[in-house]
Amino acid sequence: MVSHPPQPGPSNSRSSQAPNQTLSTEPPQTLKLLLIGSSSVGKSSLLLRFTDELFLSAEESSATIGVDFKFKLIDHKGKRYKLSIWDTAGQERFRTLTSSYYRGAQGVLLVYDVTNRASFESLPSWFSELDTFAHSPQDVVRVIVGNKVDKDESRTVTTEEGQAFASDNHAMFFETSVKTRKGVDEVFEAVVDKLTSNPNKMAKIKQIIDSIALQRTRQGYRNDSRALPGSIDLDAYSDDDQAGSWCNC
Repeated sequence: MVSHPPQPGPSNSRSSQAPNQTLSTEPPQTLKLLLIGSSSVGKSSLLLRFTDELFLSAEESSATIGVDFKFKLIDHKGKRYKLSIWDTAGQERFRTLTSSYYRGAQGVLLVYDVTNRASFESLPSWFSELDTFAHSPQDVVRVIVGNKVDKDESRTVTTEEGQAFASDNHAMFFETSVKTRKGVDEVFEAVVDKLTSNPNKMAKIKQIIDSIALQRTRQGYRNDSRALPGSIDLDAYSDDDQAGSWCNC
């Protein structure tokens, strides 16, 4: 496995706090979010649009190999959070590699393409994978995201179908267009709001993450967590570190 550490870059931040609300001086709390779903549904484009406000056409983008991630600072209800957002490859050959990245995930966005019915019909298998590999999966905030709604004339999945599936699986539901930016910010803000509105759940997930870190330390990985496939010490990088990728090259 080849590891490429994040490259320094300008820090991104977004505010969703109320006007005149004082921002806490406490260090930002890290929230780990995961993007999963079939290949070519727009997971990487969704991440890039949210973190860097960039949109790449299909000709300019390429399929994720392994796992990529980005950081983004967000101010929410008077507190600052550092979102660590992981973008996983949708191809079958990378499923073993990406399964380890479920560890410690607090929010998961399951993305499908509204013009690709097969990507929607694959969602149950992604839910199954989430339930299998996530620690305390019942505490993970889940969001169904129907992407590419700007191609409405090519739809094969209706909004009502997406809403019904989300309801049946106790998940939030959003439709987005990376091209027009419709719904992009709202998705991530909703996840943060859901996570932070339940202090008990946040404390429980933090306990799980701390337990995982302690276990790895006892196994001798210490801060060099990249020695273990599928893990990284998030605190080893500053808020200015923008992105990284791990691939089976």
